[in-house]
Amino acid sequence: MIDPVLISLGPIQIHWYAIAYIVGILLAWFYTKRLAARQQLWPGNASPLSAPALDDFVFWATIGIILGGRLGYVLFYNLDAYLQHPAQILALWTGGMSFHGGFLGVTLAMILFARAKGISLLSMFDLVAMAAPIGLFFGRIANFINSELWGLPTSLPWGIVFPNGGPEPRHPSQLYEAALEGLLLFIILRILSHSTGALKKPGTIAGLFAILYAVFRSLVELVRVPDSQLGYFSLGTTMGMWLSAPMILAGLAMIIHAQLKKNDD
Repeated sequence: MIDPVLISLGPIQIHWYAIAYIVGILLAWFYTKRLAARQQLWPGNASPLSAPALDDFVFWATIGIILGGRLGYVLFYNLDAYLQHPAQILALWTGGMSFHGGFLGVTLAMILFARAKGISLLSMFDLVAMAAPIGLFFGRIANFINSELWGLPTSLPWGIVFPNGGPEPRHPSQLYEAALEGLLLFIILRILSHSTGALKKPGTIAGLFAILYAVFRSLVELVRVPDSQLGYFSLGTTMGMWLSAPMILAGLAMIIHAQLKKNDD
């Protein structure tokens, strides 16, 4: 049992959920600045974004993540409930963020920012994809602390009894996702970008991120309890699986495009 409120100062409460998002965004910002500074990683040995441009983009990305994540959850997972209580849409501290909504939100932010600044869109996709696992890791840790999105009952020794999940131990599916979508995905993209020159073919890293995230998410969905208001769909599938499927197709298309395009190195 972990109190979701980190600090209470009278009427002001600071939630672990908010801290996780802030830390994830700040660390991702720091990491992208380090990547952008490594000119030799990029096509033509030239970074797609300057440090000042990255500083400007952080605001755009934050808005895209928060608005997209929340609206995605409202639309994809619990529209009827929020239509009855629209004020609850603003209660971000209670949880309820959709990765797929945040993904669409930050993608839109990248498209608008790249057009406004004359930046290579595919290289920008790659840069943000490199840092996205950092935010995913901290977001899933926040889900664990909030005691939400837990898994099916299990007899495995690492099963967790969640305070709102009944008496039986359950799969800590939030930690599975933190390990797969966060740590493992970060390591894979780091190796590919620094050892194989993947960033020199714009779109490759972003495509791999989309595919691997979708695969990892779908695997964890097998042991994760779906949202009660949705339940399982046909053949035991879940909303998370259905929303991940287009990411695989989009990722494959980006990789094929990247490999067919002439290398500018």
